[in-house]
Amino acid sequence: MNWRFLVSGAAVLILLGLAGYSRMQDPERPSVISKIVPGATEAENSTVIRLRPGDTGLVADGREIYAEACASCHGAALEGQANWKQRNPDGRLPAPPHDPSGHTWHHPDGQLFALTKLGPARIVGDGYESDMPGFEGTLSDREIVAVLSFIKSTWPAEIRARHDGINRQAAGGG
Repeated sequence: MNWRFLVSGAAVLILLGLAGYSRMQDPERPSVISKIVPGATEAENSTVIRLRPGDTGLVADGREIYAEACASCHGAALEGQANWKQRNPDGRLPAPPHDPSGHTWHHPDGQLFALTKLGPARIVGDGYESDMPGFEGTLSDREIVAVLSFIKSTWPAEIRARHDGINRQAAGGG
């Protein structure tokens, strides 16, 4: 795995943990927090969300959007591409799975949102290359939340509970 990606991920986690959530979640808007992604604009840094895997309407929307915008790379069953941990000849990593076998659930909601909205290359910076585009300008914040909520809704209860713990840690709640 690319060390710059790991360092950036750790920085995002630290920033999320230090900042904490600034207000309760509004069902139609993400929670506001300062400083998610170093180097991003204030508007980009002002939004972090809580996924809502129990919101059946949002999850249904997310399932449709995922099928249209994500499944061609990440798989119709969230299985990702083959050998997703090994770099391709061009140096880029294949699309990882979003099912429990992948690492998606190891990241807090805010980081997943930022990665989806801005794309890994923009998050990692320093010339990092990825086939994953940012969906800013393509998907609304609500649509990104819907896709991520759909993904989380497919995880077994144990994985969802562990992911909730990661979110608590990122928010400074231990």
